[in-house]
Amino acid sequence: MHQRTANVLGILTSVFVPTILLADWPNWRGVDGSGTIAYGDFPAALDSTHLDWKFSLPGKGCSTPAIFSETIYVTAPEFGRDALMAVDKNGKKIWSISFGEEKPGKHRNGSGSNPSPTVDTSGIYVYYKSGTLAAVNTDGTMRWQTNLVDRFGNDTLFWDHGSSPVLTDNHVIMTRMHNGDSWIAAFNKVDGSISWKTSRNYETPTECDHGYTTPLVMTFKNRESILTWGAEHLTIHDAQNGQLVWTCGDFNPTRNKLWPAIATPVIVDSTAVICFGRNDRDLPQMHGIRIEGEGDVSKTQHRWMREDVSSFVPSPISYKKHVYLVRDRGEVECIEPQTGRTIWSDALPKSRSDFYATPLIANGKLYAAREDGMVFVARLNDQGIEILSANEMEQSVISSPVPMNGKILIRGEKDLFCFSDR
Repeated sequence: MHQRTANVLGILTSVFVPTILLADWPNWRGVDGSGTIAYGDFPAALDSTHLDWKFSLPGKGCSTPAIFSETIYVTAPEFGRDALMAVDKNGKKIWSISFGEEKPGKHRNGSGSNPSPTVDTSGIYVYYKSGTLAAVNTDGTMRWQTNLVDRFGNDTLFWDHGSSPVLTDNHVIMTRMHNGDSWIAAFNKVDGSISWKTSRNYETPTECDHGYTTPLVMTFKNRESILTWGAEHLTIHDAQNGQLVWTCGDFNPTRNKLWPAIATPVIVDSTAVICFGRNDRDLPQMHGIRIEGEGDVSKTQHRWMREDVSSFVPSPISYKKHVYLVRDRGEVECIEPQTGRTIWSDALPKSRSDFYATPLIANGKLYAAREDGMVFVARLNDQGIEILSANEMEQSVISSPVPMNGKILIRGEKDLFCFSDR
């Protein structure tokens, strides 16, 4: 089964996937785009007694590692240049490759290596704030590289670039959503040539056109398609030619300013759950959108909206037909996606620090990393969470936890950690 099919599981389709694919975590959101894995035995604590190994990183990066065929791929600056490293399952470096000069991050929780790598059988694909987009073969040799800033101009994002590349059958997909010429584009996996580039420009209040979300690859009306959230619009483009086939707007009728799109949506069956608003400023907003119809569905497919619950930075995740939020201050919500109803609410211990990383659910255990390096493990139940452990990494953690064959990877500012129940 090829990678595109794996990416659409749980997104309007139901397809059996061999276990060997489920063992991989080939991009930021995992095989099926949900941010969860439903099987395996994972550690209840991430402390020194459960530490398998620690790999020292050459520089600060906030990207989430990708795993394919038991090899871990992680981006970070090395000697002042954007770089990609391959690490084996025992924490030993296999190879590293560098590209152009790093453009460091300007937010305290940002970096020049915010976008996460994505990988399939054809190779590894990476993007950096500097504009470098590259394809690397699995042996660590360069296949091609290009610079999207040089080709299409600087981005005007207020903070650091966050959108990660995603893969279709034939292409690497990139988006740029900012105050300027916004677009979605497809680059040939083999040689990096541009196959199509489609404008995605919408008039919005100040900063609402800034987008940091990652697209989702899906099947829509029996065609490989790309769903993107940003600039107050949820859109679907045909993956083969970039044509806009479906769009939903009307997310901000009161014209609020300074509402960028940061949290990537999650889809359960045919409902997309969109976190919007400014949960960090007590202005949350969350929407349920039915992925049905064609053309402009702004007036027909809004199913529910809430103004009391949302998330600003951490993205929602789906598990067993429910949507889970770890909100910016550590509140935990279990939501029914079809109605928006709260099934239960709970919370992780309070702190001055916020949650930036999108959480992971691994076979009923929630792994949630706070920006100060505290990582919580909690068991989900019908009424809320049972906290199993609170684990101090002693360095900032912004990237999402990753499952690897019963182990948990935590990427900190300085080190990559691997924990297991040994």
